[in-house]
Amino acid sequence: MEATDVLEAIGSLVAQLKAYSSKLPAVVHLSVMPGGLKPTPEAVEAYEKTVSRFRQQVGPSAYRPLNDLFIESLEAFESGWVLKAVQLLLKSLDYLELMQREKTMMVNPAEEGRLKEYRSTLNRILPGNQPELEGAGRGL
Repeated sequence: MEATDVLEAIGSLVAQLKAYSSKLPAVVHLSVMPGGLKPTPEAVEAYEKTVSRFRQQVGPSAYRPLNDLFIESLEAFESGWVLKAVQLLLKSLDYLELMQREKTMMVNPAEEGRLKEYRSTLNRILPGNQPELEGAGRGL
């Protein structure tokens, strides 16, 4: 399995999470929707196909630890737990960055740009990504 294949799988999962999260209301009270807002069966099926395809391709490679993260992310997505799914995909990006530092995975500049784009997209899904005051969080 090549780094490109891994990036394709992560990119697909990130795109599906982004599409799902864009349809969510800003605030959902648990008293109104105690079970949360679950994705459509079609969205879950697409997510599951991506995870399944990755699992079939990965075999005994250095990318094998991503299997567990992707499966946990799928389970979180199925349950409507977007934040948990995002956190698990961020962990998978952390793992890939570790592989880069250890020279286990080599990526070209375009692939590195994709990794940064995926991380940025996932971070934008997380709450608190848009400070209310301009310049907030930049220190003095």
